[in-house]
Amino acid sequence: MEEKLTEISTLGEFGLIDHVTKGIELKNDSTIRGIGDDCAQLHYPDTEILVTTDLLLENVHFDLTYVPLKHLGYKAVVVNLSDIYAMNGTPRQITVSLGISKRFAVEHIEQLYDGIRLACDVYGVDLVGGDTTSSRQGLVISITAIGDAPKNEVVSRYGAHANDLVCVSGDLGAAYMGLQLLEREKVASAGNKDFTPDFSGKEYIIERQLKPEARKDIIQSLRNAGIVPTSMIDISDGLSSELLHICHKSHVGCRIYEDRIPIDYQTAVMAEELNMNLVTAALNGGEDYELLFTVPLHQHEQVEAIPGIKIIGHITDESLGYAMITRDGQEIPLRAQGFNHMQ
Repeated sequence: MEEKLTEISTLGEFGLIDHVTKGIELKNDSTIRGIGDDCAQLHYPDTEILVTTDLLLENVHFDLTYVPLKHLGYKAVVVNLSDIYAMNGTPRQITVSLGISKRFAVEHIEQLYDGIRLACDVYGVDLVGGDTTSSRQGLVISITAIGDAPKNEVVSRYGAHANDLVCVSGDLGAAYMGLQLLEREKVASAGNKDFTPDFSGKEYIIERQLKPEARKDIIQSLRNAGIVPTSMIDISDGLSSELLHICHKSHVGCRIYEDRIPIDYQTAVMAEELNMNLVTAALNGGEDYELLFTVPLHQHEQVEAIPGIKIIGHITDESLGYAMITRDGQEIPLRAQGFNHMQ
């Protein structure tokens, strides 16, 4: 029996907001007042405030053919929190604004908020406000994240120096390969109601695409080791693009090594299956939400001892340019070939 869905118009804008945010409890001392007033009220004494916003558009950033709404809500929060961690901060609050077309029912928005709430619980973040409106272009999600960091510990893209080590957390290319797999199965299922996608042995790359995690653990490990990176960025648009952002902002060059780029086994298997270049996928795939950062050379042993971090190269003088050293010793220029939002 088909589930009966509730039209959003039966609740109205404010009724919908009350419905999906009912029972939210505040977790952070900096949140004085959350949802329920004209503004959220926040208080941050003696600390730097970090603010970031991300906009996600249906059929541009996500495809509801294969993205569950709960996963989408979770991911929409996580990609914003990742930006706060990338500046060595701690996320505290988010606001959520939605553009909703008429094909969505109350139950659909509940599923989306299930994921949003889960992310807030996992990362200790307060949902303190937002907005809803109608949309003629499908689902639109805009999330703003607010965080803080001690003034002397904020890390930007501007601080890399020659001889710094280039480090990366986790592994790269998995989210991109997960996307390729989902797109392949979408094409294969077209017009076939009985089609069942086969993701066996590929669960990791699917999860990396549909439910990424922000690297809160890496930030905590660096703090525990007394390491403040000289520069840092999260990998949303691909390793090569993000490393070039650091180099351009810091006015430095770089050398990374092909054989040091961390790649998961499932990523490698999928690349071979699709006849795609594995290193190209790791360099340019994007949506890994790992942390790319630089540390002074004298901290080599300290950073190398932290699980989940790999040293993949070093920073050079700007005049030496930007290159990857291949397995056979050749220098290949690095180019920003990651996702371009304006193409």
